[in-house]
Amino acid sequence: AKYSDVDIAKFINYIMESGKKSTAQNVVYDAFEIIKDRTKQDPRHVFNKALKKVSPLLEVRGRRIGGANYQIPFQVRGERRFNLGCRWIIEAAHDRKGKPMREKLAEEILAAANGEGAAMKKREMMHKMAESNKAFAHFAR
Repeated sequence: AKYSDVDIAKFINYIMESGKKSTAQNVVYDAFEIIKDRTKQDPRHVFNKALKKVSPLLEVRGRRIGGANYQIPFQVRGERRFNLGCRWIIEAAHDRKGKPMREKLAEEILAAANGEGAAMKKREMMHKMAESNKAFAHFAR
């Protein structure tokens, strides 16, 4: 717990594979060092800003009503918002090619903090689907 922040500790746990926590910590802390070098800001603030921008407000869930399936928009609860935001940032970093994970993660966090990148694109797609299906919002209970 280098930064003594619960969100960062959870993020490290999401990155962890096969129980290798020290490796995940090294990846995240190295990515934070890269962010610190590039922006001259506290990496925690950049990380929180990126998470806030990436986390979705609305999502769609499929529901079967009268023999038809409808995509119904719902508001996303706080814990799920955090989870989805972290997951999308990690997936987008994994999809970048040709660099070590710490650099890919740092670039994706910086891109998300600036409102760009694959994770932001995923959020926009989610919001667009919720917007286009808001006619079915009355099916939500």
